[in-house]
Formats: sequence, C-alpha cells, structure tokens
Amino acid sequence: YGKNTIKFLRLHKEGKKHFVKEVEVCAHLRLTSPQEYLEGDNSLVIPTDTIKNIVLVLAKKNGIPSLEQFAIDICNHFMTTFCQVAYVKTYVQEVPWQRLHEDGVPHVHSFICVPDGIRFCEAEQCRNGPLIVFAGIKDLKLMKTTQSGFEGFYKNEHTTLPERHDRILCGEFFCKWSYGECKDFDFDCIWKKIRECILEAFAGPPDHGEYSPSYQKTVNCIQMLILSRVPQVQVIEAVLNNTFYNVVDMKNLGLTNDKEVLVPVETPYGSCACTLGRKKFFEA
Repeated sequence: YGKNTIKFLRLHKEGKKHFVKEVEVCAHLRLTSPQEYLEGDNSLVIPTDTIKNIVLVLAKKNGIPSLEQFAIDICNHFMTTFCQVAYVKTYVQEVPWQRLHEDGVPHVHSFICVPDGIRFCEAEQCRNGPLIVFAGIKDLKLMKTTQSGFEGFYKNEHTTLPERHDRILCGEFFCKWSYGECKDFDFDCIWKKIRECILEAFAGPPDHGEYSPSYQKTVNCIQMLILSRVPQVQVIEAVLNNTFYNVVDMKNLGLTNDKEVLVPVETPYGSCACTLGRKKFFEA
C-alpha cells in the first residue's frame, strides 16, 4: 500500500538565481505482517498521509540533487525509521521545466516547460537486501521523414500492407534501464548521456541520417549504443509505440501529392518492445 501522485515543486535559491524541480512521487510499502489485511489490526500501518508528509519533509531537508538520489533518500528513510517496513518502492518523475533564455542569456528565475521526454526513476529495497535503482525516459516523441522502410516481411492471404522503401518513421519512445548494484553515480550526467544516445541512434549522422529497415531494428540500435557507451547500465527495456502517416489522395482535387500532405493514423497503432542486457547480468 502507499501514496500515489504526491506532486510538488521544490524551489532552491542561490542569490538572484532560482532552480526548480517539479516532481510526482509514488511511495509504496510492504510491512512485515499482513495483519491489517487479515485481522483489521492497523497497529503497524503507517498512514498514507504520513507517507506523503515524509516525502515533502525530505524534499525540504535534503532538496532533490537528482531524481534517483531523492528516490534513494525516501527508501533509506523508511528502512531506517520503521522496523515494520519489509519493502519499499519509490517512483519519481519530473515535469520538464527548462531555464528560459533571452538572446542566449539564461534567465535567473523564469522557466519554460518543454515536452521533449519525461524523466523518471524507481528505487526499491527489501530489508537486508540490496538497493536497486532504475531510471528512464518516457513520452519522447521522435520522427524522421525519410531513411526508413519496411520490406521483405512475411505475407499470407491476410496481408494487405504494401512494402515501402521510403516512409516516415515516427513514434513515442519509452526506455527504462537498470544500474544493477547501486553506487555513487552521477545520475544526471548518465541520464543526459543516455538521452543523447537515443537521439543519435534514432536519427543517424546529421548530414545523411541512418537507414532503418524496421522499428524493431531501430529499437535494438538504440539499446546497443547505450550499452556500448554507458557501462553503468546493465539492462534496458525499450518500447516504441508507432505513429503511421497516410498520404492524402488529392487526385480528385486535381493535384499530385508526392508525400507532401499526410494524415496520422490514430488507431490502431503498432508497438514494438525489446529488453536487452549484458550477459554477465543475466548469468548472475
């Protein structure tokens, strides 16, 4: 049990310059005894309102140095303060506020919300067990207008999809990774590096791009690049929910439409998912 959607803004000031972190937190506990479920005995139950207040107090006292560190702080607090807590899991996601710039000059106290992917993390721990940290990005919308196709796929009497060697590749990307044994990582730096890997693997070189024969191959290329460049990452789960675009037939309007006007196919949409990890992690 626990408390969901604890939303708050943490404001930090250094002279005239302000820093913000707006987050949503979910904190769930499992107690050493299920007596509140089986017997209606609430003597060990930490009220969810108390859980919410603890999260807010930790934000006030410790700040939010990184999403991952804040999730770790929450786990540590419940494990060290309450002997009846057997397991704690914390989820934190961030509202994507970015500092506003005017003529290239960063503003001291103004920000803009830029929906270019939502950062999140999870931390979980069993009593006498290791602290496990996950991080990720979701709702990252990506598109490239060429250098993508889909050919040579299996066909039978139910197949109506034509082969395409040049199409728009567009989708909403979700990625979650595990750090394995949690150490003193620079979580902010790692997250930014992984985001850069995602964009690079999806788009390819800026002058000519990289051909994608399928959504599946693109997802795998993203994961492989992350594993090759970020040694702290052990396992990556990735999901790409596809958005398809159909070319509008304008013959009745007396026009030729050479893939210049397209409409999105809202539903149904395709999806591909892959979990990839280092061999030593799975052997362990």
